Amino acid sequence: MSQKANYTARVNNDAEYKIELDGKNSSAGLINGETFSCDVLNPGTQRMHFIRDNKSFEVEVVTFNAEEKSLSVKVNGRDYEVVISDRYDELLRSLGMDKAMGAKVNEMKAPMPGLVLDIRVTEGQSVAKGEPVIVLEAMKMENILKAPADVVVKKIVAKKGNAVEKNQVLVTFE
Repeated sequence: MSQKANYTARVNNDAEYKIELDGKNSSAGLINGETFSCDVLNPGTQRMHFIRDNKSFEVEVVTFNAEEKSLSVKVNGRDYEVVISDRYDELLRSLGMDKAMGAKVNEMKAPMPGLVLDIRVTEGQSVAKGEPVIVLEAMKMENILKAPADVVVKKIVAKKGNAVEKNQVLVTFE
């Protein structure tokens, strides 16, 4: 017996969708209590094609930030910002622990192996939560790694153009 996966997707910091995926089939389940199913071409890639209710959707993942569980996507040419949360994120938020955990971050690590395309901060710079710090290319996608909290950059360990491994320290904060 497979278990269902439950998520909340917040789109453009406005609309919110409760998603329950069938444990056997990630292209079927419930969205806000309504049944859905779709056909997907090229699943798990940067560019996918969905067919749902006889309608076609071209979807391109522009950026993906695993640490923040956020992504920028283009659907039929329109831009959307999406933040995903699961039951554990909701539990942390309900206990008020989501902000407390973000405030204690002293370093930024690579969420996956990749290539450092750009470093958008300098040592000693104050950076607000959510501001871009490093652009990392992984699996042919540009991933913008953002500040986890209001921080001051202590040391930039990563070098532009260098390959990094998963969990490698990129930047340290004061």
